[in-house]
Amino acid sequence: MKRIAMVCILCAFQSLYAQQQCSGRVIDAQTNQAVAGATIKALKNSETSSTDKQGHFTLTSRADSISISCIGYVSKVVAPEGIKIIVSLTPSLNNLTEIVVSASREEQKRKDVPAAISKVDGLTIKDTRATALYQLLNKVSGVYMVNLGNEQHTMAIRQPISYNALYLYLEDGLPIRPTGIFNHNALYEINMNSVRDIEVFKGPSSSLYGSNSIGGSVNFISPVPGAGASPEISVQGDGYNYYRADASGGWSQGKLDVYAAAYTARQRDSWQDYTDFDKYSASIKASYAFTPATRLLLSATYNYLNTQTPGSLDSARFYGQRYASNQRFTYRRVAAFRASTRLDHTWNASNATFVTAFFRDNSTGQLPAYYISDVRNESKQYLRSVGQENDQSFNSYGLLIQHRTNINFLNSKLIGGFYLDNSPSTFNANFLSIDKDLANNYYTGYTKTDSLIDDYRIKLFNTAAFVQYELNPVSPLRIVAGLRYDNVRYNFRNSLPADQTKYKQQQKDNYNIIAPKFGATYDLGKGRGVYANFSLGFQPPETGTLYNSRQVDRLKQATFYNYEIGGWLPLLNRKLALELSAYNMDGKNEIISVLGADNTTQNQNAGATRHTGMEYNLIVMPAASWQVRIGGTLARHTYLDYSEILSGKTISYDGNRMANAPSWIANTELTWKPAFIEGFRSAVEWQHLNRYYINSANFKSYQGYDVFNLRLGYELKSGFARSAGMWLNAINLTDKLYATNVTANQYGATYNAAAPRTFSLGISIHLQNKRYANANL
Repeated sequence: MKRIAMVCILCAFQSLYAQQQCSGRVIDAQTNQAVAGATIKALKNSETSSTDKQGHFTLTSRADSISISCIGYVSKVVAPEGIKIIVSLTPSLNNLTEIVVSASREEQKRKDVPAAISKVDGLTIKDTRATALYQLLNKVSGVYMVNLGNEQHTMAIRQPISYNALYLYLEDGLPIRPTGIFNHNALYEINMNSVRDIEVFKGPSSSLYGSNSIGGSVNFISPVPGAGASPEISVQGDGYNYYRADASGGWSQGKLDVYAAAYTARQRDSWQDYTDFDKYSASIKASYAFTPATRLLLSATYNYLNTQTPGSLDSARFYGQRYASNQRFTYRRVAAFRASTRLDHTWNASNATFVTAFFRDNSTGQLPAYYISDVRNESKQYLRSVGQENDQSFNSYGLLIQHRTNINFLNSKLIGGFYLDNSPSTFNANFLSIDKDLANNYYTGYTKTDSLIDDYRIKLFNTAAFVQYELNPVSPLRIVAGLRYDNVRYNFRNSLPADQTKYKQQQKDNYNIIAPKFGATYDLGKGRGVYANFSLGFQPPETGTLYNSRQVDRLKQATFYNYEIGGWLPLLNRKLALELSAYNMDGKNEIISVLGADNTTQNQNAGATRHTGMEYNLIVMPAASWQVRIGGTLARHTYLDYSEILSGKTISYDGNRMANAPSWIANTELTWKPAFIEGFRSAVEWQHLNRYYINSANFKSYQGYDVFNLRLGYELKSGFARSAGMWLNAINLTDKLYATNVTANQYGATYNAAAPRTFSLGISIHLQNKRYANANL
């Protein structure tokens, strides 16, 4: 009897304790994703707590009112209506210096990083409703992502518009492709519906991330499992038969959190001939918390792209707005799978380690339009047309280990790690005989042959060790020093007979690189600060150019030395915020692309180049409902030592501007979210590219362009359709004729035409999370 009484008393106490508790979750009001690291404070007894990575928190006692605050969000005070609540925080639009970034693969405040870093946050991603990533990345000062159609692209960050391996693309801190196998189109392997934030690190970051991070690194941060667990679906389409459907959501069960997101896009009979495409993309992440200090994260993503590739236009077709392709058989098909397993463990308040094992499986098959060429004799008379069909495949097996320890001496922090990437790859290219209708300048078809242009295998092995030391000798000053050693090895095996290739049957190339960086930030108080840094970037030749039979010149490794200063300054009670960075980057043996008269490209080393510029970002908030963002870059890209051989003569271009290097790129946006129409948003965006030279001799140029975009949206905040939204975007509002990129050859120029005015319409619905249905905050 006594035991029964004791059990009843314990149950009563447990019930009473549960009723006294207050637990819940903090989410982003715009994206419905978890807000980690928010501070929760009970106003009555001053008890405090903080949210975990899934946004969960617990207070041991019931509170009449609690305050919630977090960097980058507007603080909020709420009165809990139940023992489990959900609180939504509104992002702060003008908090430039307090955003959280992951430049060292660990979250830290922006003001502690001595580098030019910009962030496209979840609010911007949601409001933009982009159909391609360039619509997001071009909002970042200093970035010009070139739209080549059907999610294909190239980039310009502190560099001319380039198809070369000058940028590093990452997903959650892991390169999406291995060193030596770069593709300027690699971002079509990103699931756009599984992106929480985008961080752009401008300038070399080789000391931490490794090769290719010359002009910049773009890191796509995916949602944390358990974040935004409520399902969301959306559909959209435009006037040129583009259709897309998105779905995402997640669930939690005990210590397990799961998040999944997918989208499918399709286009038929667009404004430009021969541009049909299909894209399927899906991602899943699962997180399991063994203990509060130990967590396992599993991730996998699959992307499939199948697109027709019309090629660029000559000047007559471009200016005549005749967008018909001169062939109907080129294509690109990509299947890319990535998976990783990450184990995080916090040893104590001063030490934490993570270990990530990753795998990639990638296949890219194509019949590229840019390899179709006309063969002519010395008198430039037409003889025949040729092309190729090729396939590149690789698998990756890799490991990333990183440890962080806090040191009492001068408030220091030491980060060290090891990186291993084993990526065997194959490449083969078949010779094609192309049929051409000379009278209409139209390629009518092709004939496959038994002739192989390339057929090789490469064992690609990249090992690296890196260390970064941060110290805080006095309160406002933070000093960061880093060093990374990379060894990149190519073991080339040629499958072509010795009499059919210019390469050896076996060849080994080995690159050893030491990349240092040194920087400092100084906090001037009241949200003001300055920074300076030196960093070195490196780029070994790509396997696709080093061993390609079409490549004539033997390539050397490129090295870049970057010096920069910058700072941030809020004014007028944070109604105005300015961020500036200025840089000078000298390149040695920079690898550049040259387009020949036959429409094929050659890569060459420029002896020396110089890149100088200034990036600016100004945010003005004249009223709570208005925001103006003014961003851009002023730059000068120059050959210091470079020449070409034309018609047997050596032509020097020393002192000339580099080809395809605009000196002013700007993106400005005016946003209005009126308080009297809750849930409504509107934005007008201006994209500017000024005149630039399209050849190294600097006598051919393209005038650039000015384009305006309009975005309207409305999201219901109450009623039965709460969280339902709709939007209307008008891209190229004034129906401007322009090219996203223009490239010169000996006979003229080729143009990548941009789409005429395009209206897209979409709707979405976010289903409510029943787990916190009793909350209404």
